[in-house]
Amino acid sequence: MTKKKATYSDAIQELESIVTKIEGEEVDVDELADNVKKALQLIKTCNLKLKNTEEEVSRILKEIGE
Repeated sequence: MTKKKATYSDAIQELESIVTKIEGEEVDVDELADNVKKALQLIKTCNLKLKNTEEEVSRILKEIGE
């Protein structure tokens, strides 16, 4: 079974859910580290998607300007 790539929106939504749980003290101490690790991975995913999108838009704008 293949896992579909998460979209930026999916990653942000999951990150917001984790933050809400942590802020609301809904996360057990035993789960806290796992949640923080997952949040870090989601942040990296979002940053990469933003960087790639910025590069693609810049490339397209250069093509338009030629």
